[in-house]
Amino acid sequence: MNRISTQPADRLRLVPPDGGRRPGPPALVLVAHGSRDPRALHTVRALLDEVRALRPALPVHLGHIELNAPLLPDTLAALGDTPSVLVPLLLGRGYHVKQDIPEMAAAAPGHARVAAPLGPHPLLVDTLYDRLTEAGWPPAPSEAERRTSAVVLAAAGSRDPDSAADTRRTAHLLADRLGVPVIPAYASAAIPTVDTAVRALTARGRHRIAVASYFTAPGRFATECAAKSPWLASAPLGAHPAMARLIVHRYDQVLSMPVRSVA
Repeated sequence: MNRISTQPADRLRLVPPDGGRRPGPPALVLVAHGSRDPRALHTVRALLDEVRALRPALPVHLGHIELNAPLLPDTLAALGDTPSVLVPLLLGRGYHVKQDIPEMAAAAPGHARVAAPLGPHPLLVDTLYDRLTEAGWPPAPSEAERRTSAVVLAAAGSRDPDSAADTRRTAHLLADRLGVPVIPAYASAAIPTVDTAVRALTARGRHRIAVASYFTAPGRFATECAAKSPWLASAPLGAHPAMARLIVHRYDQVLSMPVRSVA
């Protein structure tokens, strides 16, 4: 009898106190800049849907730095003590990546870690290439076409030299992919402008000049830069499948790193 009566107690000791439930993965919080252009919010939400389709079991949320709701602090407050990984929907290092987002993460009620910005990365180049071909860039240009073609990589611009370095790296990767010169240019806060870059390429005998829109979503800067193209202009990066894969990749990178303890 003693042997039989002790079996249930032994089995109960094998069951963890929480009933065996494992904690869920940290939430992925996509951090968008925010825009007054309603197309930007629509695009970001479509991109969120792409991410959710890739990882159906992953809780995915949105937070904006400014201009749109929900603002990032509100998203983090709503998560409470749920751990999260903040993935900036930004294309390089700059003030928002270095200051704003880490400060908001530090003020979150739950443990929040910040991923690297999306760029530079080959998946961005895949997206840029697809957007250019959608706009009319020949997928298999002849040697004669290559000799007269070039691309201006139009970005928002920043005073931070690291941001410019990241954009130049993307321009080099895109040039390798296309086999033509690619010059980075900026809508504000940095030089050269798109107009200046177009003139420089024209002076070098490049008359088929495309503007590649290095913006995550439609907006004023993207529209103004596209209007300066003498040939064709691509759409912003948008809700491209490669963008969703890159967001998940940045999330996974953070989870692969050890959590640093705070002294």
